[in-house]
Amino acid sequence: MPEKETSRRAQKAKTPSTQAGEYVREEIEHVREGKHGARSAKQAIAIGLSKARRAGVKLPPPPGKKAPKAAGRKPNPTRSRASLRALKREGTAAASHEALSRQAHGSARRRGSANLKRAARKAARTRRAG
Repeated sequence: MPEKETSRRAQKAKTPSTQAGEYVREEIEHVREGKHGARSAKQAIAIGLSKARRAGVKLPPPPGKKAPKAAGRKPNPTRSRASLRALKREGTAAASHEALSRQAHGSARRRGSANLKRAARKAARTRRAG
């Protein structure tokens, strides 16, 4: 269940990707705080995106899957408990600055050099002067 503050910040955001980013940010914080762990940065991001989808953010379905039909059923409590216990056994290194940086770098590489340059220019524009 996302926190109220996250939902409020996501509502203020204009684009779906920015809204989803708020949920991902919350998830990274949870891993850093030790609420639960994650095996990799990619897993932590995936959990955040999943929360965003459940909260109603208009995001494309996960790769290789069709968009789910509106399921109005309750989640299986046994399965839910089991997945949370499994996450609690994982470490918190997945949300480290280094792990997230590595994930972002690899992701950018896969998107191609033109996209990488555009992102770098945007980062340079938005970077604080100091």
